Amino acid sequence: MAPLLEIRAARREFATPEGGKIRALDGVDLDIGANEFVTLLGPSGCGKTTLLRAISGFETLDGGTIRLGGVDLTALPPFRRPVNTVFQSYALFGHMTVARNVGYALEVAGVPRAEREAEVAETLEKVGLAGMETRKPGQLSGGQRQRVALARAIIAKPRLLLLDEPLSALDRNLRQQMQIELKTLQDKLGIAFIFVTHDQEEALTMSDRIVVMRAGAIEQIGPPRDIYRHPRNRFVAEFIGETNLFLVTVDRIDGDTALTRTADGVELVLPAVGRQPGERLTAILRPADFTIAAQGIPGIVTRAVYLGSDLHLSVTPESGGQDIRVTIRDGLGIGEGTNVHLGHEPTRVHVLEGT
Repeated sequence: MAPLLEIRAARREFATPEGGKIRALDGVDLDIGANEFVTLLGPSGCGKTTLLRAISGFETLDGGTIRLGGVDLTALPPFRRPVNTVFQSYALFGHMTVARNVGYALEVAGVPRAEREAEVAETLEKVGLAGMETRKPGQLSGGQRQRVALARAIIAKPRLLLLDEPLSALDRNLRQQMQIELKTLQDKLGIAFIFVTHDQEEALTMSDRIVVMRAGAIEQIGPPRDIYRHPRNRFVAEFIGETNLFLVTVDRIDGDTALTRTADGVELVLPAVGRQPGERLTAILRPADFTIAAQGIPGIVTRAVYLGSDLHLSVTPESGGQDIRVTIRDGLGIGEGTNVHLGHEPTRVHVLEGT
């Protein structure tokens, strides 16, 4: 099946006050399916918002093309694109009721009042705001205003919905609730969502695929589990969640396992397939990949943070070197100053080839 959205060789540069140029998009290629929830993820300045604005038409490309459903949108103004955007600020009309905010686009388009009111009622039902038609934005909570912005964006039945960090102003609990609601709404509507965030948790929670960006380019694209468990490079590994990276050398092969060691003497075991003695590589273990065991890497707990069902530890290896971040369940009796051994399953190690 052909993709809904096709972006090819997208380029965008901005002039700096010093007279130079910053390349916000550096030849980006990206396809989006007709019913996908795709998140653009990356640090500030990586190009994710510029890419979103280019899709919506609010940013003009210096090169490349954007096609939606086979139609070239590259030169079309925003109002001629079958795309709607939910902004971070929501941009609601404070003097209008919820119903008028949501139905404003239909009103401007000349849709008859009875038909418009029916559409507004149906849309508010979808976002859980039925009965609030006469309220104004100032009488709503942050989560309710966010739903109004969503309703206004989807009432015109766009083929693609763009969301520019719309949850950033919400408190943590409400943000987590809205993450699930957004994904549920997207499934119900059956349209593609492109969501921009710098929050890894949001990306992992909602996305069918994550697009990790840096310096105007795409570093990796894939489902959340693949991005988290099999990062393509060091940047992705460090940006997506907590991680431990070890520069190791393979000492020897022992049956199905390769015995490796860091320069500080920390020993790790990984699958032997494809490994050779003397080989240098970067091994990745997430904090939850470690266990407190009878044997393993000896060390001392230098920091222990209790967060509900999880205990987050920093363990300094006995042999020296970087602290190892560890997440375990319960951890009764383990605290700062506790001597421990860290074990791990060889199959949990992800290897970045080379140094």
